[in-house]
Amino acid sequence: MKRTFRFLPLVMLISWVGMAQVQAQRPYELIDELENLQRADQLPTYRSGEYIGQISSYDRTGGNDDGFDGTHSFIRKENGHLVIADFQGPGVVNRIWTPTPTDDTLAFYFDGEPQARLRIRFSDLFSGEVFPFVKGLSGNEIGGYYTYLPIPYEKSLKIVFEGEKMLFHQIQYRELPGKKVRSWSRDYSQQERKKIEQVANLWQEGTADMEQFSVGKSAAPELSEKTIVIAPGEEKLLFEDANGGRIVGLELEAGTGFEGIYKDVLLQGIWDKEEQPAIYAPVADFFGYAYGKKEMRGLLMGSTAQMNYSYIPMPYDSSAELKLIYKERAGVDQSPISVRVRVYHNQQARDHNTEGKLYTHWKREQPKKGSYHEFLVMKGRGHYVGTIHLAQGLRAGMTLFFEGDDVTKIDGEQRLHGTGSEDYYNGGWYALLDRWDRGISLPVHGSLDYSLPMGRTGGYRFFMSDKMPFEKDIYHVMEHGPEGNEFPVDYTSIAFYYGEELGVEPTEPTEDLREVYLPKEHQYFPQLMEVTLGGGAKVHHERGLRIQSDNHHTVRVMLSDVPEGTYKLSINYFEKPEGADFAIWQRQKEIADWRGTGANAEQLKEKVEMGEIVITPQTNSITFHVRKNQEFGEEFELERIFLDRID
Repeated sequence: MKRTFRFLPLVMLISWVGMAQVQAQRPYELIDELENLQRADQLPTYRSGEYIGQISSYDRTGGNDDGFDGTHSFIRKENGHLVIADFQGPGVVNRIWTPTPTDDTLAFYFDGEPQARLRIRFSDLFSGEVFPFVKGLSGNEIGGYYTYLPIPYEKSLKIVFEGEKMLFHQIQYRELPGKKVRSWSRDYSQQERKKIEQVANLWQEGTADMEQFSVGKSAAPELSEKTIVIAPGEEKLLFEDANGGRIVGLELEAGTGFEGIYKDVLLQGIWDKEEQPAIYAPVADFFGYAYGKKEMRGLLMGSTAQMNYSYIPMPYDSSAELKLIYKERAGVDQSPISVRVRVYHNQQARDHNTEGKLYTHWKREQPKKGSYHEFLVMKGRGHYVGTIHLAQGLRAGMTLFFEGDDVTKIDGEQRLHGTGSEDYYNGGWYALLDRWDRGISLPVHGSLDYSLPMGRTGGYRFFMSDKMPFEKDIYHVMEHGPEGNEFPVDYTSIAFYYGEELGVEPTEPTEDLREVYLPKEHQYFPQLMEVTLGGGAKVHHERGLRIQSDNHHTVRVMLSDVPEGTYKLSINYFEKPEGADFAIWQRQKEIADWRGTGANAEQLKEKVEMGEIVITPQTNSITFHVRKNQEFGEEFELERIFLDRID
């Protein structure tokens, strides 16, 4: 018996060694990357020794030609075609984005092979019609076309655009040194096909649901549930644990309690009795509200009509504390808020060697001219997993501040450089109809509102397969304006990252910083005007709003988004040989009497004052009456509408 027991550990040891060797030799392949797109529980896991990078069409001169002319959209030419990427492996492409797909062919050459292993129309990377680039993993919205289908390569990957001109693009990849990677192949196993279908369904149809993420280290969560009522000046505990474990889900139901222009309720999280909170931000900002209203509805975080939710894992070593803090505001009547709280948690303590703790960095600022807005600038080890960003312009007009690029340096080396702010959020073409023109939520990215009259927008993006690891430091910033960080802005952001410790000092959300900025100057541009035609009026959107009337017709323009109040109304319009006469009314009240726009030569009349109007939810429109001018013509061309608040 003694000899038997001495022998068994040796057998087990040999078995374990053999299993470890087999596991070490198992190729890293497509299904491993697909897991990253489905498993929130893997977000805390470090990626030591791996390196993120991105090839994009950004202007290398520092200007704003990030793809308009195709100057910076390729590396070199080969056989009359454009090489847009040439990666040395092992590695994997995690994300491809463009706002300008064409029907030209993309050819993917793997591992130095002379023939392309994958040839596909550029547009079919995103159409959802060609397997494995299926809907959910691939798609388009808010002006941008994207695919998150992983494309692994063992030795190298060269991507060639077989067309005359390539425009905007971003190709994000990850280097996997030391791993045996199995290159992409058309021969998908049944297991791979099933996994692609699972991930595609999750991304296409997924709703806010803790159950879909209750796997791996987030499995078998317990539910702590209660209702609290919090009044101004109070702090209320949501959850407390004196042992190691992890919070895997947080749901707060408060009706409209967190809405409005005052963001006075804060969420605070402290792990392991650390001196500084790991989470410290207005609840509204944390859950992706936009300027006082619920907006974000992603897979991992957001809000529904009833519930605010987060399913991003929060592991800790020995203790955890979550609380709400209701800050008092001078001169404002603040009401108590009733909150239904659900915290999902288990006893799976953090693995020190392989996992980080979740930290957030909330920041609101008006960055100085020439300075970037910093999402996260810190020293230490970790990986970046998410951005929520509210972008308010401080100068009325077009949202040119969203021309700014994102820039990321990791461990002292620039690894990513974007092509525009909405591009970072997988969007494109702000201020164009059915593109980046409103708030739209998708699984891991989206637009947070878009309003030209208010001069504001925002976006969010969470990084699952494409999370950004760093060993020593990270510098992750965003420009404001096309060049030189010159556009005056008010930016609010929350950066989500995992690490060993809090890497940057928390910002205190003071009373001023907790209030939504409301501009007093507003502009309406023709391309996004909401118009209603009266009678036989004809309208064309080109450089302006051209209203044609062969008799006397009306066109109503909605003045949405702006706060209630009294405003001075001014307009830009063209005088020209075809010019008609116009008058302006607000429902049954005349604002401006008839005036002509006929002239022998065309000229733009700028900011011509028309009168005063009162904006309420019932009177948020003006109506243009247009009649034919017998001497000149029957066309009135409106270039812009201005509102200046006077009360």
